[in-house]
Amino acid sequence: MVRVFTRGDQGGNHLGVVNDVVGVSDEQMQAIATELGFSETVFVDWVDPFVDPRVRIFTPVEELPFAGHPLVGTAWVLSMLGPGATGIIGTSVGPVTYTAVDEVVTITCEIPIDVLDAGDVLAAAAAAGMPEPIFAVHLGLPKAYLIGEYATFGDVAGLEPDMDGLRSHFSFMAYARDGDMVKARFFAPASGVDEDPATGSAAVALARAFTLRGEAEGAVTVLQGDEIGHPSTIELSWNGTSASIGGTVRRDEVVLVS
Repeated sequence: MVRVFTRGDQGGNHLGVVNDVVGVSDEQMQAIATELGFSETVFVDWVDPFVDPRVRIFTPVEELPFAGHPLVGTAWVLSMLGPGATGIIGTSVGPVTYTAVDEVVTITCEIPIDVLDAGDVLAAAAAAGMPEPIFAVHLGLPKAYLIGEYATFGDVAGLEPDMDGLRSHFSFMAYARDGDMVKARFFAPASGVDEDPATGSAAVALARAFTLRGEAEGAVTVLQGDEIGHPSTIELSWNGTSASIGGTVRRDEVVLVS
């Protein structure tokens, strides 16, 4: 088990990494992820050293084709076990490259990121009192990410979203920006996670929203997780459709799962 996107030694997003999937069925993977109860648990298929490792990612209730903090955490584990400080991880939406320097890991992805024509969803968001503009961004995941901008960091910190409303419609990232600093919160009750401490995939989606607003490239520091006692920091940079997310990883413990 590791914590990803920590702020120094504190906080971060917990992640279960299962590095031996021989004989583990889909149903067992889901059961393990549910039992651990982390926002995601990742299963690494890497039995051939001449083939890039591949991963499968599960929330407590479903499998995801892509997620940020599981890939950063997996990259750190792979850098400890091999194949080294740089490499490629295969996902169901394409390859992700990584670089690890001590406890700091950065992944870079070139994945399809589409802004959806999601009028009904956006109307539901507006009815729930969410701000404008709202972007609906799809990363090959089951549901679009809604991204809403607020005026101040305090506005974001004070949010009390309607979890039942979110559960039936979408995941939601709320953020405010001050120069190269971003304050963010991410809510995904439909995936069994009311509030996530650090959400790399949502940061990638946020980069796409910034490009739509005319920033073809840039870099920001995303602060997340303070409201739920898991202070987290994500370093986000982007150039066109390519985005990189990075941060520190801390090892918690090793346990035997069966």
